[in-house]
Order: sequence, then C-alpha cells, then structure tokens
Amino acid sequence: MGRTLVHVADPSPAPRAASPSTEEPHIPGLDAVTGTKPRPEPLDPPMVPFALAGIAAFAVAGVIMLLADAPDDWQRTCLAGLLLGIPGLITMLRHDAHRRRRRALTHPEFRITDPG
Repeated sequence: MGRTLVHVADPSPAPRAASPSTEEPHIPGLDAVTGTKPRPEPLDPPMVPFALAGIAAFAVAGVIMLLADAPDDWQRTCLAGLLLGIPGLITMLRHDAHRRRRRALTHPEFRITDPG
C-alpha cells in the first residue's frame, strides 16, 4: 500500500498565496518538516562559568566529605573532579577566546575589547 499525505490545518495567520496549477499544491505545516523555514541561530553561551561552577561544586563537596568523615573513595572522587576541572577550565578559556573571534567575524556589531 502507498503512503498517504494527510493535510494539516495551517497554524499560521499569514494569508496563503495561490499556487499555480502546474506546481504541487502548497501544504501548510509541511514547511517545518521540509526545512523551508530559516533555522534559528544555535546557542553559543560562554563556557567558563560552567567549568568554574563544576570546580566549585567538587570543592564544596570535598570540604563537606572531609568534615563528615566520609569514605576515602568519596573524598578521592571529589579531589579527582576538582583536579580534572582545571584542564577543563583551560579548554573552556580557549573555547571562549575562539568564540569571541568567531562572533567578531560573523557579527560586525560585536567588538573584541582588550581589558588591558
């Protein structure tokens, strides 16, 4: 059995232009599936705050583990998270520097300022 395309009600309030009879009829709601609408720009947030938050969370958890006399494995896990967060922070610093350069190239209104 062949596939059937079901007509969906048009949710947009914009008036629809009449399709010429030589083309296939325009089916509202299909635009989202076929990709004819423009894509939104992807999010590109600064990543350094996330790395710092992770390091801080492991540091706080480590202090709590020391005060609570937790098992050694838990304390070592907190130490490992804290120490592994440092290379992650360095990586995110580089990522954000490249992000600023990318944004300056793609968005002329975005300016790189040197704080020094």
